[in-house]
Amino acid sequence: MSAPQDNASWQALLELPPILERLEDSGGIPVLELVEQLSDRHDLGIEAEGVAYHDRGIRVPGYDATFVHEPTGSRGRPAFSVEVNSVGPRNTWGVFDKTHSWDVYLVQAPGIAALAWISDEEYRVEEAEQFETKQDAVAAGRFSFGIFLYGGDAWQEQLEYMRRTNAPAYLQREDGSTMHPSTQSEFYQLVDSSPTEFRTSGNAPSYLGLLELEVTID
Repeated sequence: MSAPQDNASWQALLELPPILERLEDSGGIPVLELVEQLSDRHDLGIEAEGVAYHDRGIRVPGYDATFVHEPTGSRGRPAFSVEVNSVGPRNTWGVFDKTHSWDVYLVQAPGIAALAWISDEEYRVEEAEQFETKQDAVAAGRFSFGIFLYGGDAWQEQLEYMRRTNAPAYLQREDGSTMHPSTQSEFYQLVDSSPTEFRTSGNAPSYLGLLELEVTID
């Protein structure tokens, strides 16, 4: 797991209702619309203009992201995806195994907020020895998958960087430093993979529940 280092400890945590169970009926749930509803309902004061998809340190800025129901199909198991309306000619989505038990949280600290989703399996394998509950782990920033919410100057910085680069994403290290590849080939050298290998599993252990991961640029 790569722990997001934007904040060492989140100061507010809201466990969401089982929104992933509603996907088959709704078809899809846009993240910014969901966050606006939650912010208004709970008086959170979150004003987000864009997002950055987080996958174990990989960050892809986007204008929005959507949780989508995935039919069982050839995978032989139910799934859901997170599809990112990425900045520029980027293609970004992750497909997740819905047979895992997932919880979704909205976490917040001064100047930043994020949605995080974590499975019982990830918590049991990676965090249970250190944290008493899944909520404690998420509050400490220990989640592999999330969507960071940006507004104002912070969002403009994300936009400007991605418009200048031919990389599909940038990388946030666990120590908080950032790696900015300039091309797709450099990005895949840094993650020690190829687009094809990445697509089939995201180079993720099976207990994380990630079935597919697309991070490319046309």
